[in-house]
Amino acid sequence: MSEDRPPISWESLAAELDATREEAEERGGPDPETWDAVAAELAARVAERPAPAGDTPPGPVVEPAPLPPPAVPSPGPEPEPDAEPEPEAADLDPGALRGALEALLFVVDTPVDEVTLAGALRCPVPRVRAALAELAEDYERRAAGLTLRRVGEGWRLYTREDYAPVVERYLVDGQRSRLTQAALETLAVIAYRQPVTRARVSAIRGVGVDGVMRTLISRDLVHEVGSDPDTGGGLYGTTPLFLERLGLTGLDELPELGPLLPETGSVLDEHPDA
Repeated sequence: MSEDRPPISWESLAAELDATREEAEERGGPDPETWDAVAAELAARVAERPAPAGDTPPGPVVEPAPLPPPAVPSPGPEPEPDAEPEPEAADLDPGALRGALEALLFVVDTPVDEVTLAGALRCPVPRVRAALAELAEDYERRAAGLTLRRVGEGWRLYTREDYAPVVERYLVDGQRSRLTQAALETLAVIAYRQPVTRARVSAIRGVGVDGVMRTLISRDLVHEVGSDPDTGGGLYGTTPLFLERLGLTGLDELPELGPLLPETGSVLDEHPDA
């Protein structure tokens, strides 16, 4: 087809089709070949015809795809609270480290493990372990009165077995010394009125008992068992050693006080103003 052919309109196509139909009727009927040629010519001309802006048949409206929602950043892990800073390692020379270890081991009542010692000294555990081994070796080399032993997972100072007779003699002789009358009276008040405060014992006896209480505590016959909720003072009671010394299995085996108390008449004779 020629590119110079003018653009056609739908009206001219309709007129041309009518003229072709009339010619075909005059010849006695439509010729299929003629109609095929007309149809081919029409199809070619329609294909070559530029579509005017206003004649473009409306097509389906294609809506733009919706934009994806804005990405919301997922919350990250919450920041962990600042950990407490580890204590700085103490810069102790070997001699100072051994001295500090001896001081700690002297005040503990039970075996203490290496981690606890290292935390108190602010030193690495391997260094504390090495210092403990050196300290124990030094005690053995000098045949000192103390030995450093590892018991379970902890360390503790002990007296050397070679000097056990001396220690035993000191302890036994001290326990065999007689208690004073004041100490016996104070011990009796505590035994029958426990738990009792020092102030109450002093009020019952009529004299101060601080010195006597220190003696009874050092003999392990009396110990503190709590505090008074009213006054806040310490409450005292007897120890298992007290029962052992008296040959008792419990406080319920203490003798009744009634038969041990003096007659009322004798008390009035001795204290007529009472």
